[in-house]
Order: sequence, then C-alpha cells, then structure tokens
Amino acid sequence: MLEPSVKIAQLVKKFEDKTALNGISLEVLPGEMFGLSGPDGAGKTTLMRILCGLLDFQEGEVLVLGKNLKTELEKVRSLVGYMPERFSLYPDLTVKENLRFFGRLFQVPEAERKEREKRLLRFSGLEEFQGRRAGQLSGGMKQKLALACTLIHQPEVLFLDEPTTGVDPVSREEFWQILNELKAQGTTIMISTPYLDEAEVCDRVAFFYQGKILACDSPAKLKELFSGELYELKGEGLFALAQQLSSLGLEGVVEVQLYGDRLHFHLEEGTNSEKVISQALKRFNRTDLTPRRISPGLENVFAWLIRQSELKANV
Repeated sequence: MLEPSVKIAQLVKKFEDKTALNGISLEVLPGEMFGLSGPDGAGKTTLMRILCGLLDFQEGEVLVLGKNLKTELEKVRSLVGYMPERFSLYPDLTVKENLRFFGRLFQVPEAERKEREKRLLRFSGLEEFQGRRAGQLSGGMKQKLALACTLIHQPEVLFLDEPTTGVDPVSREEFWQILNELKAQGTTIMISTPYLDEAEVCDRVAFFYQGKILACDSPAKLKELFSGELYELKGEGLFALAQQLSSLGLEGVVEVQLYGDRLHFHLEEGTNSEKVISQALKRFNRTDLTPRRISPGLENVFAWLIRQSELKANV
C-alpha cells in the first residue's frame, strides 16, 4: 500500500480561547484530488496554513511526504506548493516577471527556470499576456498566474485554499481543467472549496464544521449517509414559502431548505411523503407546485450531517 502524501493525526490548533481544529485526523494519498469543504470559520484555511508551515499547532502529528512538520519544516516547504485564497503576487510586476521572481526565490537553476516559465505560460494560457502587469489581469487570469508561480519549483503536493472564490464560471472551469491535467500527471492536490459542485469531482471530500471533520469519503459514499427522502419544488415565490413551511413544524419533515431557485423537502424514512407535502402546499394555496423526488446532492448531505452533529451536541 502506498504511503500517504499527507498524514494528520489528532491535530489540535488553538487561538487563545478558541479551538480552530479539534482532533483532526486524515490521510491524503499520492496522486489524489482531496477536497475540504465547509462554511467560513470551519477550520479549512487554518489546516492549509499549518500544512504549509505557516502556522504552528499545539497537539498531534503532521507528516507531509513522510517528513515530520515539526522537525523537518524546511524540507517540507521545498516540496510543496501553497496558493492562498487572496491574490498574493506582485501587481506592479508583469506576468513573466512574477514567474521569474518565484523561480529565483525557490532557487530553480536558470536554464530550468526559463524552460519552466515557457511551459507554465503555455499550460496556463498566459503566453499572450506575459508582458501585462499582474494587477491589470482579470480575476481568472490572476488565479492562473498564482497557480503557475506555485508550480515553478515543481512541487509534489499542492495546497490550494479556495482558489476559485469570486472567479467567473468560465475561468473557474478553465482552472479546474488545469488542475485535472496536473492530477493526471501524478500531482497530489489538496483543495478547499465552498462550491460543492467542485467537491463532487474530488476523489474524496472531508466535510469540516466547527473545527471537526463530520465525514470523509468519496462523493458517492458520502451520499449514502443521507437518511430519509428528498423532494424538490420549482416555481415562483419559494423564499416566502420556505419561511412559512419552516415555521409549521410538520410531522415527518426533517427540514425545508431553499437552494437557489429550488425548494427541498427532507422527510423521514417511512413518512407518507405525498400526503404531507400536498397538505402543506394546500395550506398556503400553492397547488401550482408539483413535488419531484430526487437523489441527495452533497449540499443535502452536508446539511444533514450538520443537523445530526447539532442534535448530538444538545443531548
């Protein structure tokens, strides 16, 4: 069996009186696309910064490529690449100058650096923009440049902290195409994302909530954790309807949740679903809506896991 690229055991990180990570344990395998998902403040960025050696921790053990983060930090830093959420390059330097700067920072030999610059400019689609100042790039191009600079020293493991937040959908898709190419080449990628459609394409996903991991598995396996039946409604005026239904406390209804232009009814297993939903809609004169049973997505699973966690905490 392959040794994990990242191995975390009982990791605890505290900031004064706040526990940001509370006994985190997980493994990331070589060549894996591993996703971290969860709300703001769940601990994802804290974990990323620890893995890159930017933050210390109080308890536990962290191994990256077999090296102990506490005792071999400099070796780890030379083998990994880290891309923070916020654009952190030099806006007054051109695309090519940024690449050159980071190549020299990581002490890449001159001949190799020049060849890598050319390859990364082609790879990221930035060849025709290499003379443009980084500060004048679009959000999507900035993220591609940040990734290219992260790759200049050919890291074995990539840590990406919400790299597509605030990026337009087309650029987001292009960015993920680049990531999939890197994965195909054998690069291990650990990526945090608030977008559960991005989590869907990861090999495995860890759901973070209040400094803990609620569940960790492949997207398909995570969906099997969902208990109950799920129905979807589409139509107008769903926001008001969601508020009305949530206040009813209907028997057998676990949750009523709005997802954009869709309303989801989560019902307990064995509930007379059609009767419950039909009566609820009649009560608010919404017989124009037709419920459709659907399979749960990761957003439904995550909401379910949070609910279960809170119920246990209140016992």
